[in-house]
Amino acid sequence: MRLLSITAAIIVALDQATKLYIDQSFRLYESVTVIENLFNITYVRNQGAAFGILSESAYRIPFFITVSLVAAVGILWYLSRLGAEKKLAAFALSLIFAGAVGNLIDRIRLGEVIDFLDVHWHQYHWPAFNVADSAITVGVALLLIDMWREERQQKRSGMSRS
Repeated sequence: MRLLSITAAIIVALDQATKLYIDQSFRLYESVTVIENLFNITYVRNQGAAFGILSESAYRIPFFITVSLVAAVGILWYLSRLGAEKKLAAFALSLIFAGAVGNLIDRIRLGEVIDFLDVHWHQYHWPAFNVADSAITVGVALLLIDMWREERQQKRSGMSRS
């Protein structure tokens, strides 16, 4: 739980600080090129989930708040049952938890999420995202790596017994 607390505090603070900076320093839809044809800081607001999913639904705010809260509680429950040796999984879940909380704060406060990291190749843009989204993505990737490593270890230990 200490890893969760430290990770969540750092990620949520960084996420909220960057969103506050963007909100106060940029006009909505303003864009600044950081790396030509690759990366911009672009202030947008996302009413939906990833890629704007459900952005037009009348129930989107209660739905996303409920999903975020259920996910956070589920992660806390799972982390409390995770063995001490599962450090990578604990860190991955901490990142996912922190990202969910960062975006939950926006949804409660604004009814939408502030996004600003705009990765693109010339005119082909990936949907804008934020620090919380990045934490969730890295957390999921680390969790998949941990699961893959565990499966390989189980296969090896199964082979050595036969």
